[in-house]
Amino acid sequence: MLRLGAAAALSLWLALPARADWIALQALEHNGAVVSALALDLDNGAVLQQLNADHRLTPASLTKLAVAAATLNRWSADKVFATRLVAHGTLRSGELSGDVILDGAGDPTLEYHALLALAVQAAGAGVTSVRGRVIVNLAPFSEVGCETQDRCGALVRSDTAFNAPLSAVGIDYGNWCVSVQPTAAGAAAMVRGCGVSRLPIPVEGTIATSAAQSKKTFWVERATNAGVDILRVGGQMPVGARERVYRAMSNPAMGVGLLLRESLREVGVSAPGDVVITQGALPGDVFELAQTEGLVLREQLGRMLRFSNNYIADVLTFDLAADMTGKSPAGLADASKGLSEFVQHALQAQSHARISAPLLLSGSGLTPQNELSAHDLVALLAYQYHDSRHFPAFYGGLTVPRQAPFGFLRQGSDAWLDRVALKTGTMDEPHSVCGIAGYIRKKSGGWIAFAAIVNGSSTVRHIPLYKAMEASRTDLEALLARY
Repeated sequence: MLRLGAAAALSLWLALPARADWIALQALEHNGAVVSALALDLDNGAVLQQLNADHRLTPASLTKLAVAAATLNRWSADKVFATRLVAHGTLRSGELSGDVILDGAGDPTLEYHALLALAVQAAGAGVTSVRGRVIVNLAPFSEVGCETQDRCGALVRSDTAFNAPLSAVGIDYGNWCVSVQPTAAGAAAMVRGCGVSRLPIPVEGTIATSAAQSKKTFWVERATNAGVDILRVGGQMPVGARERVYRAMSNPAMGVGLLLRESLREVGVSAPGDVVITQGALPGDVFELAQTEGLVLREQLGRMLRFSNNYIADVLTFDLAADMTGKSPAGLADASKGLSEFVQHALQAQSHARISAPLLLSGSGLTPQNELSAHDLVALLAYQYHDSRHFPAFYGGLTVPRQAPFGFLRQGSDAWLDRVALKTGTMDEPHSVCGIAGYIRKKSGGWIAFAAIVNGSSTVRHIPLYKAMEASRTDLEALLARY
């Protein structure tokens, strides 16, 4: 809980008029941007500077901070999601008379090597052939439809990875992991799976192997025809090069089943039956063949925050809602209500007043209708800071600019590069978004929570990312110089 003095200071601030702060962001606002910004001293609750702090804007991936906070509030940072391979039927002399069933627990970070581990364990349990089907059972939530433009488009085709449709059971963040390996100049490169030597879907076209000094021009896209995923490839790859690419599956649960069946075959377990998707309780007489555990929650949140992984964010949003309500959410917007309520809880913990919940329709931030203010975000950050159980895992997932995976953060003063830990949020459509939120470590060793969101407006739809980032960083560097 927030200390009494800090809570009282923030409550007092809520009644104060806005001050003229965030000078660089004000200049951006005068040129057509829409801005919300706030910095709060967490040691005493003093508001250091603010600009339209209660104005709720499109936050893009800053919503992932709500996912991290809400899941840590619900589960231990060491929580794991176990995925099991169970059998239904009789196992005699290596032959399973019935089905094998992949029974998930909503693990957002299940990776291709986990399927190989399950297949090897099944072979080690004595299975050599499966007469029945390969079943993927959806749990803890059922199949969901697409609710964002990117994911709806990926049902037809995709040439990227970030737009994979959601599933309770998915692999490699809902993607086909494709390994492209050149051979000899003039021959076709090998196009394989990352965890299997033979992809379980058709591959159309070839990637030529070119001379070592030549330019990479290869391309890979996934299309869907009559419900069947197809990889289309072309271009060239130089001798000596090697690439691993990810392309969104149209149906991640089906993709997992196909890859599992191929993994079984490659370790010597024949399973020629159909791949089937089910949901609901398993038969009472199943027995376990194999099990694998995913990353602990703190590691999942680290990947989600540092690399802004949309798939992790929205699958965790579904997992959280299913765990809290005991039933499958009706959709992503329904699942995200828990995130809105948690932000509202954090706001009320700071001010002891009734404050409306922000509108959150996704945990990933892909939904442009999401709304958060700088006040919402700083209240959330303050709430986490004062929660000694959860703060280490929450803070540990944030990015220090000097070590950021994105180049636009790795510039600025030493203070910016080393005394800031933050999450970013960017978007281009239907208007530009550039947001940052996180913590500043003061020279004295104390802490400041901050948030700054810049949106394009009806008059200036697109504010260049470099301008928005430069303005936010300039204002924060001034704060760093003072503290």
